[in-house]
Amino acid sequence: MLVTVSIRPTRRDPLALLRPLRDRWAFTLTPFVVVCVILDLLGAPPVLTFLSSALAVIPLAALIGRATEELAERSGPGIGGLVNVTFGNAPELIIALFALGGGLHEVVKASLVGSILGNVLLVMGAALVAGGVKEERQFFSGAAASAQSSALMLAVAAVSLPAVYELAHGGSLPAATAQLIDYGGPVEQLSVAVAVILVLGYIALMVFSLRTHKDLFNPPREKETAHGAWSLRRSVGLLAVGGLATAGVSEILVGSIAEAAKSAGLSQFFVGAVAVAIVGNAAEHWVAVSMAAKNKVDLAVNIAIGSSSQIALFVLPLLVLCSTIVGPHPMALLLNGYELAALIIAILLAVQVTGRGESTWLDGVQLMAVYAVIVVTFAFA
Repeated sequence: MLVTVSIRPTRRDPLALLRPLRDRWAFTLTPFVVVCVILDLLGAPPVLTFLSSALAVIPLAALIGRATEELAERSGPGIGGLVNVTFGNAPELIIALFALGGGLHEVVKASLVGSILGNVLLVMGAALVAGGVKEERQFFSGAAASAQSSALMLAVAAVSLPAVYELAHGGSLPAATAQLIDYGGPVEQLSVAVAVILVLGYIALMVFSLRTHKDLFNPPREKETAHGAWSLRRSVGLLAVGGLATAGVSEILVGSIAEAAKSAGLSQFFVGAVAVAIVGNAAEHWVAVSMAAKNKVDLAVNIAIGSSSQIALFVLPLLVLCSTIVGPHPMALLLNGYELAALIIAILLAVQVTGRGESTWLDGVQLMAVYAVIVVTFAFA
């Protein structure tokens, strides 16, 4: 008996072809990357430059988000989050170095503290809300988050004790309106010693998260939906391209918002601690919130808390060390009263929220509410 066998070609999942384009609406805004550069070169009004550069951030954020997601699916949320925050914080470090050379010590500290507050309260809060409206509860590695939060507690101790030393010896903390203060001798030496300890603490955190306890930062539940459409080389390459482009656009964005804010009568302290911190990290914020909305809350928390710990334990102390050779004089590791109080409150809340290993949308609302109170207070400073 002759049997005829009909072989049909295997049908591919049509959605697989669309996955690379799931953020395609965002990429339609790519021309604004060129538009904002042109407007900036032509000296257009700050409002127009701000709007165009704000729209330009959206496609770049979508690119960074996709590259981060692909990288996390291949290497885990721990490494994916670390690479994301490193590319995100590198431009901030470079800009701060130029500001140090110009003697803007207090502005540098305000912008870095603002970035920590924005990540811990605003970004993590928005991420928990974005995920919480879809899921009754979201679960993440509490041990990994607690390790990052404990690192932030180290940073709080590091910036609190020099302030205690200065006050105990009859000195005073910087005013919110200050730009450059030369504290001299013992305070500067103490700041350098504390900065070295913080950098060593950050190195220990990296060894903990990438070698000895890396499984805590890469829970298996994050890998169940991995499709890995992009290669590792492509993911890292596009993340680098997106990070560099975002750095350029962010500089234009920050410059325009600073001009607009000053024309609105806002203080330089408020501009540095709030406006510049939020706008300059817009792409990184987008990624964290979008990952939480996709129920990849481990990656979202790693980005929000990881970025803050990298700034507090590495970027800020590195700038203190660099200030010994860059700028008019070394930068003291002293925060003003507003910054110090806000930092302590924010990190205590981060420890409390992340310690449980689960979250709801209410946790996010409460974090954002605290951030709103801090912003209002800073506006009156």
